[in-house]
Amino acid sequence: MDEQDDITPEAGLPAMEPAQNRRRSSAVLGVPIEVIISVGKARPLVSELVNLRRDSVLPLDSKIEDPVEIYIGERLIARGELQEMDGDSGRLGVRLTEIEDLSNGI
Repeated sequence: MDEQDDITPEAGLPAMEPAQNRRRSSAVLGVPIEVIISVGKARPLVSELVNLRRDSVLPLDSKIEDPVEIYIGERLIARGELQEMDGDSGRLGVRLTEIEDLSNGI
């Protein structure tokens, strides 16, 4: 068996036994990942930004009832609705209402 026989053609990576795949998948699934929730955007003038002070309000282009967007890096993965978490006064969560097709990876 030459070295090329150990390479998976689709990835160009060494072939692994099923147990190795499970361990690798398990290790990857345990890695924390940052998810960004976008509630809206603002487009102020630079002059407005330099005049911001404590308690200033920066208006967004969205309303409180508008869906929020959920990103991993630059990739939109879902949309949802903000809601207050039960029993944890003041903390917010997102109820997912739409999930993008993630079949090509994140």
